[in-house]
Amino acid sequence: MAMSNINISLTDAMKAFVEEQVTKGGYNSVSEYLQELISQEQKRQHQEHLESLLIAGLESGESIEITDEWWDSKRAYLINQLRQHKS
Repeated sequence: MAMSNINISLTDAMKAFVEEQVTKGGYNSVSEYLQELISQEQKRQHQEHLESLLIAGLESGESIEITDEWWDSKRAYLINQLRQHKS
């Protein structure tokens, strides 16, 4: 994975805080700590987006009861669609 550099400016208090977190968290460097923070934020935003899609799905249309029979029917339909697509 290619890496790029970013220069950031921090107050002395923020720099001290980051350095303390690196030590407390067992990170090898400030860079590793910041990468972890960014990764966590990316995951949080992805989860937030997924939840908004799920809510939109729940709020759309009439609800149906999902039963074992419904899954069996859906599975059979999808298998049939795959077979037709391969032909």
